[in-house]
Amino acid sequence: MPGFIPHVKVSMDVAPQREGWKSYKFNIHDFAAIDQTRGDCFYSPEFSCNGHRWGLDIYPGGCSKTLLNGCISIYLANCSKGGISATFEMKVLNKFGGVDWNTNQLTHSYRPNDEQAWGWPNFCLRSHFLDPSKNILDDDGTLAVVVSMKEESPALKPFIPKNPCQNMLQKKFLDEETSDVCFEVSSSDVAKVRSKRKRSKESVKFHAHILILQMCAPMLAALFAPRTDGESAIASIDDVKPDIFRHLLCYVYGGSVPEEVLKQHAKDFIDTADKYSIVNLKLEAEAAYVESNDITMENAIDNLLYADAKNCALLKEAVLDFLAENSAEAAQNISFRDVPGHIINDLLVAVGRSKKSDVSGKNGDKYSTMRVNELRRMLDEKGLDVDGPREAMIETLKSMD
Repeated sequence: MPGFIPHVKVSMDVAPQREGWKSYKFNIHDFAAIDQTRGDCFYSPEFSCNGHRWGLDIYPGGCSKTLLNGCISIYLANCSKGGISATFEMKVLNKFGGVDWNTNQLTHSYRPNDEQAWGWPNFCLRSHFLDPSKNILDDDGTLAVVVSMKEESPALKPFIPKNPCQNMLQKKFLDEETSDVCFEVSSSDVAKVRSKRKRSKESVKFHAHILILQMCAPMLAALFAPRTDGESAIASIDDVKPDIFRHLLCYVYGGSVPEEVLKQHAKDFIDTADKYSIVNLKLEAEAAYVESNDITMENAIDNLLYADAKNCALLKEAVLDFLAENSAEAAQNISFRDVPGHIINDLLVAVGRSKKSDVSGKNGDKYSTMRVNELRRMLDEKGLDVDGPREAMIETLKSMD
């Protein structure tokens, strides 16, 4: 067993790097004074490369495998437990930073839990490094050794396809062959002149699957009466534009509505998704409407009444914030005669928020001045319904405290 040489100072420093390799520089201080008993060694600080920890075992007087007396032995030790293959090389720098001595490259497969190091038993004659004419040791007697390891490309992770269920579900969208129900959709304009047109021309058919509807859109599933004759059940819808319904049904099957379409027809999506309780689509459409439409003095009340009727809390908040920020102008130019009384409390909250005053209510609850986004996020984190007016969201959260 090799003996350990104590009190050897070895510091690790920055080394020049080259592409595809990782290098570390070790400064062995007061090299000439280190014990050179054959078979005795000291260790460098550990470093990392390719996901493993490494270190140098340095024998100033050579190891048991050294063939020439006076040769230094240097080995690279795998300090991690796992096995790995490593390609590495070493060099010694002179005191000016140039390369004085370098080795050939070695490649070795380190076995798991194998403490055996690998390297050069006949690295170089010690006397070569101690020769003042070689200018290798610096003025403090420090020997600079650089180890370079080839960086291996990370092992490719096994390719695992994404869960196919969503794609499989989307592939069933409008699949007439496997469908068991059918929507016949016509807009209200067509419905008004139904008597003047043939049914096949005035409506658009959308084939669907009752099981998917029951899971993802129960209110749509409820439109169908059970049939025992093996034929597809049919439900007629005459208050939704066929194009809007197609996007809504695609959403039910795991699809999405293009952003521009959502913004252009935001109110149509809000109305339809609200009627059939497709909550997430309603919230997406509401957010798209708020983002793409400016609130003005001319449209504030219309938007406020619409938001209140459809329980669009985000839109209502946007309108109330506008009114609070422009309260003086709004008082002169807007009639609040048709505004329901229950909205006044929300307006006071918005005014207080704009003035950063305390409007938390007589009970000082923590929810009263929260933004709609924050309330919805908290409800969603608790697995609760995020649709509905602001007051209902607050009461639900209070009940969970």
